[in-house]
Amino acid sequence: MSTLRLGDLAPNFDTETSLGNINFHQWLGNNWGILFSHPADFTPVCTTELGTVANYQPEFEKRGVKVIAVSVDGKQSHLEWIKDIEETQNVKVNYPIIADENRVVAELYDMIHPNADDKLTVRSVFIIDPAKKIRLVLTYPASTGRNFDEIIRVVDSLQLVSQFPVATPANWKVGNDVIVANSIASSEIEAKFNQEFTEIKPYLRYTAQPK
Repeated sequence: MSTLRLGDLAPNFDTETSLGNINFHQWLGNNWGILFSHPADFTPVCTTELGTVANYQPEFEKRGVKVIAVSVDGKQSHLEWIKDIEETQNVKVNYPIIADENRVVAELYDMIHPNADDKLTVRSVFIIDPAKKIRLVLTYPASTGRNFDEIIRVVDSLQLVSQFPVATPANWKVGNDVIVANSIASSEIEAKFNQEFTEIKPYLRYTAQPK
Protein backbone atom coordinates (compact mmCIF):
# COMPACT_ATOMS: atom_id res chain seq x y z
CA MET A 1 0.00 0.00 0.00
CA SER A 2 1.12 3.56 -0.65
CA THR A 3 2.18 5.79 2.22
CA LEU A 4 -0.65 7.56 4.02
CA ARG A 5 -0.60 11.33 3.69
CA LEU A 6 -2.09 14.21 5.59
CA GLY A 7 -5.77 14.60 4.74
CA ASP A 8 -6.20 10.95 3.76
CA LEU A 9 -9.04 8.97 5.28
CA ALA A 10 -7.67 6.85 8.14
CA PRO A 11 -8.08 3.21 7.07
CA ASN A 12 -10.75 1.34 8.98
CA PHE A 13 -10.28 -2.16 10.40
CA ASP A 14 -11.80 -4.72 12.75
CA THR A 15 -9.40 -6.00 15.38
CA GLU A 16 -8.88 -7.66 18.74
CA THR A 17 -7.46 -5.49 21.51
CA SER A 18 -6.49 -5.88 25.12
CA LEU A 19 -9.97 -4.55 25.97
CA GLY A 20 -11.98 -6.60 23.48
CA ASN A 21 -12.87 -6.51 19.79
CA ILE A 22 -13.47 -3.18 18.04
CA ASN A 23 -14.21 -1.61 14.69
CA PHE A 24 -11.76 1.28 14.57
CA HIS A 25 -14.03 3.94 13.07
CA GLN A 26 -16.93 2.97 15.33
CA TRP A 27 -14.62 3.01 18.34
CA LEU A 28 -13.44 6.51 17.43
CA GLY A 29 -17.01 7.80 17.04
CA ASN A 30 -16.99 11.60 16.80
CA ASN A 31 -13.78 11.95 18.78
CA TRP A 32 -10.26 12.87 17.83
CA GLY A 33 -7.96 9.86 17.96
CA ILE A 34 -4.30 9.00 18.42
CA LEU A 35 -3.00 5.69 17.08
CA PHE A 36 0.58 4.95 18.10
CA SER A 37 2.59 1.86 17.19
CA HIS A 38 5.21 -0.21 18.97
CA PRO A 39 7.67 -2.73 17.49
CA ALA A 40 6.89 -5.44 20.04
CA ASP A 41 5.76 -6.11 23.59
CA PHE A 42 8.23 -6.03 26.50
CA THR A 43 10.41 -3.40 24.83
CA PRO A 44 11.97 -0.87 27.24
CA VAL A 45 11.33 2.49 25.54
CA CYS A 46 7.75 1.55 24.67
CA THR A 47 7.09 0.45 28.25
CA THR A 48 7.84 4.00 29.38
CA GLU A 49 5.71 5.43 26.58
CA LEU A 50 2.64 3.36 27.38
CA GLY A 51 3.00 4.37 31.01
CA THR A 52 3.27 8.03 30.03
CA VAL A 53 0.12 7.82 27.91
CA ALA A 54 -1.72 6.25 30.85
CA ASN A 55 -0.62 9.19 33.03
CA TYR A 56 -1.69 11.67 30.34
CA GLN A 57 -5.11 10.15 29.76
CA PRO A 58 -6.94 12.90 31.68
CA GLU A 59 -5.31 15.48 29.37
CA PHE A 60 -6.38 13.56 26.28
CA GLU A 61 -9.90 13.11 27.63
CA LYS A 62 -10.20 16.87 28.31
CA ARG A 63 -9.56 17.38 24.61
CA GLY A 64 -11.97 14.68 23.44
CA VAL A 65 -9.11 12.46 22.25
CA LYS A 66 -9.19 8.65 22.36
CA VAL A 67 -5.82 6.88 22.42
CA ILE A 68 -5.04 3.40 21.16
CA ALA A 69 -1.73 1.55 20.82
CA VAL A 70 -0.78 -1.21 18.39
CA SER A 71 1.88 -3.92 18.61
CA VAL A 72 2.48 -7.00 16.47
CA ASP A 73 2.10 -9.36 19.44
CA GLY A 74 -1.09 -11.07 20.59
CA LYS A 75 -3.69 -10.21 23.21
CA GLN A 76 -2.34 -12.51 25.91
CA SER A 77 1.13 -11.05 25.47
CA HIS A 78 -0.36 -7.56 25.74
CA LEU A 79 -2.10 -8.46 28.98
CA GLU A 80 1.15 -9.72 30.47
CA TRP A 81 3.03 -6.65 29.26
CA ILE A 82 0.38 -4.37 30.80
CA LYS A 83 1.15 -5.92 34.19
CA ASP A 84 4.79 -4.90 33.77
CA ILE A 85 3.84 -1.40 32.57
CA GLU A 86 1.56 -0.84 35.55
CA GLU A 87 4.17 -2.16 37.98
CA THR A 88 7.20 -0.28 36.62
CA GLN A 89 5.46 2.99 35.67
CA ASN A 90 3.03 3.13 38.62
CA VAL A 91 -0.02 3.61 36.41
CA LYS A 92 -3.27 1.93 35.36
CA VAL A 93 -3.51 1.23 31.62
CA ASN A 94 -7.15 1.88 30.71
CA TYR A 95 -6.83 2.30 26.94
CA PRO A 96 -6.69 -0.53 24.37
CA ILE A 97 -3.65 -2.10 22.76
CA ILE A 98 -4.35 -3.66 19.36
CA ALA A 99 -3.23 -7.28 18.92
CA ASP A 100 -1.83 -7.09 15.39
CA GLU A 101 -0.23 -10.53 15.06
CA ASN A 102 -1.21 -10.77 11.36
CA ARG A 103 0.12 -7.22 10.74
CA VAL A 104 -3.17 -6.06 9.24
CA VAL A 105 -3.00 -2.64 10.90
CA ALA A 106 0.75 -2.43 10.33
CA GLU A 107 0.23 -2.90 6.59
CA LEU A 108 -2.77 -0.55 6.38
CA TYR A 109 -0.80 2.23 8.05
CA ASP A 110 2.54 1.46 6.35
CA MET A 111 4.26 0.70 9.65
CA ILE A 112 6.67 -1.92 8.26
CA HIS A 113 9.81 -0.19 7.00
CA PRO A 114 12.13 -2.88 5.61
CA ASN A 115 15.27 -0.73 5.86
CA ALA A 116 14.64 -0.44 9.61
CA ASP A 117 13.18 -3.93 10.24
CA ASP A 118 11.25 -6.14 7.81
CA LYS A 119 9.15 -7.75 10.56
CA LEU A 120 8.49 -5.20 13.29
CA THR A 121 6.52 -1.98 13.10
CA VAL A 122 8.27 1.36 13.28
CA ARG A 123 7.19 3.69 16.10
CA SER A 124 4.65 5.96 14.47
CA VAL A 125 1.99 8.38 15.68
CA PHE A 126 -1.18 9.23 13.76
CA ILE A 127 -3.52 12.00 14.90
CA ILE A 128 -6.99 11.53 13.38
CA ASP A 129 -9.80 14.09 13.46
CA PRO A 130 -13.54 13.44 13.98
CA ALA A 131 -14.01 13.21 10.18
CA LYS A 132 -11.54 10.27 10.29
CA LYS A 133 -8.94 12.29 8.36
CA ILE A 134 -5.24 11.95 9.19
CA ARG A 135 -3.96 15.28 10.49
CA LEU A 136 -0.44 14.34 11.66
CA VAL A 137 2.06 11.55 11.04
CA LEU A 138 5.26 11.19 13.08
CA THR A 139 7.76 8.34 12.91
CA TYR A 140 10.45 7.87 15.55
CA PRO A 141 13.55 5.67 15.65
CA ALA A 142 13.50 2.79 18.12
CA SER A 143 16.02 4.49 20.40
CA THR A 144 14.11 7.76 20.96
CA GLY A 145 11.08 7.91 23.23
CA ARG A 146 8.18 9.99 22.00
CA ASN A 147 7.44 13.39 23.52
CA PHE A 148 3.77 13.33 24.49
CA ASP A 149 3.85 16.97 25.60
CA GLU A 150 4.55 17.76 21.95
CA ILE A 151 1.76 15.47 20.78
CA ILE A 152 -0.70 17.23 23.10
CA ARG A 153 0.60 20.60 21.84
CA VAL A 154 -0.11 19.51 18.27
CA VAL A 155 -3.62 18.36 19.23
CA ASP A 156 -4.25 21.80 20.77
CA SER A 157 -3.04 23.48 17.58
CA LEU A 158 -5.06 21.23 15.27
CA GLN A 159 -8.23 21.70 17.28
CA LEU A 160 -7.75 25.48 17.31
CA VAL A 161 -7.08 25.82 13.58
CA SER A 162 -10.07 23.58 12.88
CA GLN A 163 -12.28 26.23 14.48
CA PHE A 164 -10.62 29.50 13.42
CA PRO A 165 -8.75 30.79 10.32
CA VAL A 166 -5.39 30.90 12.08
CA ALA A 167 -2.08 29.07 12.22
CA THR A 168 0.22 28.54 15.20
CA PRO A 169 3.85 29.77 15.09
CA ALA A 170 6.97 27.89 16.13
CA ASN A 171 6.96 26.70 19.74
CA TRP A 172 3.37 27.89 20.18
CA LYS A 173 1.53 26.86 23.33
CA VAL A 174 -2.05 27.40 24.43
CA GLY A 175 -2.53 31.07 25.32
CA ASN A 176 0.16 32.41 23.01
CA ASP A 177 -0.61 34.69 20.07
CA VAL A 178 -1.49 33.06 16.77
CA ILE A 179 -0.92 33.93 13.11
CA VAL A 180 -3.88 35.14 11.07
CA ALA A 181 -4.49 33.10 7.92
CA ASN A 182 -3.42 34.84 4.70
CA SER A 183 -6.94 34.31 3.37
CA ILE A 184 -8.11 37.07 5.74
CA ALA A 185 -7.40 40.64 4.55
CA SER A 186 -5.82 42.95 7.13
CA SER A 187 -8.84 45.24 6.84
CA GLU A 188 -11.08 42.37 7.96
CA ILE A 189 -9.09 41.04 10.91
CA GLU A 190 -10.47 43.17 13.75
CA ALA A 191 -14.06 42.55 12.69
CA LYS A 192 -13.38 38.84 12.17
CA PHE A 193 -11.78 38.26 15.57
CA ASN A 194 -13.24 41.18 17.52
CA GLN A 195 -9.75 42.08 18.71
CA GLU A 196 -6.65 43.96 17.62
CA PHE A 197 -3.77 42.50 15.63
CA THR A 198 -0.11 43.26 14.96
CA GLU A 199 1.21 43.32 11.41
CA ILE A 200 4.92 42.44 11.14
CA LYS A 201 4.73 41.93 7.38
CA PRO A 202 1.68 41.84 5.10
CA TYR A 203 1.90 38.06 5.24
CA LEU A 204 2.73 37.86 8.97
CA ARG A 205 -0.06 39.17 11.24
CA TYR A 206 -0.42 38.16 14.89
CA THR A 207 -3.50 38.27 17.09
CA ALA A 208 -4.44 36.86 20.48
CA GLN A 209 -5.55 33.24 20.53
CA PRO A 210 -9.32 33.16 19.81
CA LYS A 211 -11.39 31.80 22.64
